[in-house]
Amino acid sequence: MRKLTIAGIALATALTAGCATTDQGALDEANATASSAEMTADKAMNTANSAASSARSAQKTADQALAAAKAAQKSADEANERAKRMLERSSQK
Repeated sequence: MRKLTIAGIALATALTAGCATTDQGALDEANATASSAEMTADKAMNTANSAASSARSAQKTADQALAAAKAAQKSADEANERAKRMLERSSQK
């Protein structure tokens, strides 16, 4: 849809710029411009899709790192509690 819109705008610009001329050179130039714009749009879309994929991958990695950090924190808290109980027991003796 976007490609057709770009091509349509370029074609309409070419037609109206020359007072609705049907000069083949102007039409060829409009088609070349539309084709170039379409290629640019395709490249931009591919770049955006790649960036989105990279962002999803980074988010997944960040989520995994956060889960690992939470698990490590839980283990550290449990180890601290055990150490605290051991110190309390040893001080009671």
